[in-house]
Amino acid sequence: MNKQRDLILAFESSCDETSVSVIEDGNKILSNIVATQINSHKRFGGVVPEVASRHHIEQITLCLEDALNQAGVGYEDLSAVAVTYGPGLVGALLVGISAAKVVAFTHNLPLIPVNHMAGHIYAARFVKPLVFPALALLVSGGHTELVYLAAPNSYEIIGETRDDAAGEAYDKIGRVLGINYPAGKEIDRLAHLGKDVFSFPRAMINENNFDFSFSGLKSAFINTVHHADQVGEKLDHKDLAASFQQSVVDVLAEKTVNALKKYPVKQLILAGGVAANSGLRERIERELKKFDNVSLLMAPLKLCGDNAAMIGAAGHVAWKAGVRADMSLNADPSLEFSWIK
Repeated sequence: MNKQRDLILAFESSCDETSVSVIEDGNKILSNIVATQINSHKRFGGVVPEVASRHHIEQITLCLEDALNQAGVGYEDLSAVAVTYGPGLVGALLVGISAAKVVAFTHNLPLIPVNHMAGHIYAARFVKPLVFPALALLVSGGHTELVYLAAPNSYEIIGETRDDAAGEAYDKIGRVLGINYPAGKEIDRLAHLGKDVFSFPRAMINENNFDFSFSGLKSAFINTVHHADQVGEKLDHKDLAASFQQSVVDVLAEKTVNALKKYPVKQLILAGGVAANSGLRERIERELKKFDNVSLLMAPLKLCGDNAAMIGAAGHVAWKAGVRADMSLNADPSLEFSWIK
């Protein structure tokens, strides 16, 4: 007799990607449909919330239909519905939540609320299982944080950015260099061709905590470029990118190493949109060689950005833990994990 499959239908609409996915047993992707809005936001140099919400409304039912068709399943086959309810843009989140509620209510399925950042962590589940206790370095456009995972479905922040997220800083300095949004991939490419000649600040790197700050780095970068423009000096974009990226990577790596020394874990998980950065991946791999008993688990490149597959993976764990929401579920744009005690 065949084992009954756990099939989670997942929705993700927290920012500028509309995504619907069907996940089997929390670790197998049957479908992962992603409708990106990058071209719509590119001309603005960043995400415009109202534009994002309208795109989600246009795309959500199309993505749902495609996800079910590609997975070869019907509503009667599903075990539960998972949806991102925060953090993110409130209007964008509400589109996904509304769609998930309709499916859950109509087909009498459990509704599973998922923290978007838990989704990023569980994107790594598609590589291999998470081993606990674990530490996650989450680096994205909206967040930069270190999260301690004592057990499945347990998340505690031990440090986070006090101002700009790393990915946000990449996009802002990309604008100064004339690089289209999102700028991270191109800055990473340029950084590998240049040298760290500008020695930008490494904020909070020597402080006895696990918090980050990138606004000072962003300001130092912009001031350097503007001053050069005023005096007619031409700066090498490759060296600027290399210097900026070296500063970001140094701080992220140093704080992570310090956290690993304080919190004995079995696994370090690198996840979030900026986890696709090759400079960061190379540096973290190098640092982890100093820790004999800690394995490194990096989210697959194709799942570092926002997608519903990761929400399905995290949703499966939450569902197994008995997490449920009712039809009063609302968007929580500033949702965050609790802090470690």
